[in-house]
Amino acid sequence: MELHLKFIGYALMILAFIHVIFPKYFNWKEELASLSLINKQMMEVHTFFVAFTVFLNGLLCVISTNDLINSTLGQRICFGFAIFWGVRFLFQFFVYSSKLWKGKTFETTIHILASLFWAYITTIFFLISNH
Repeated sequence: MELHLKFIGYALMILAFIHVIFPKYFNWKEELASLSLINKQMMEVHTFFVAFTVFLNGLLCVISTNDLINSTLGQRICFGFAIFWGVRFLFQFFVYSSKLWKGKTFETTIHILASLFWAYITTIFFLISNH
């Protein structure tokens, strides 16, 4: 389990840094131009804090691997992470429209990889929480 948790940790930290490219990749300067200042800044601030939370989740997995696996508190934290990432997995299918990825090679690849990743980390966190 230690290897899985370390892998998840580093993967989550990488995912957090990928958020840096979102504004340019999703053309936020143009796409968000019609929003009010509060809505535009909420989008930017929430994206930052999502990335920051994902980074800290990953960092915790890397630097506290043993505690997460072998302590009651760590197992409870992992149970919370299993719920969090499990809900994220469900959003992949029931919140995001398939119109965003169907028939688009790159987007379909990302959809499949993200779905597999959310399922994987949900499973590992759940298994640790019942260790």
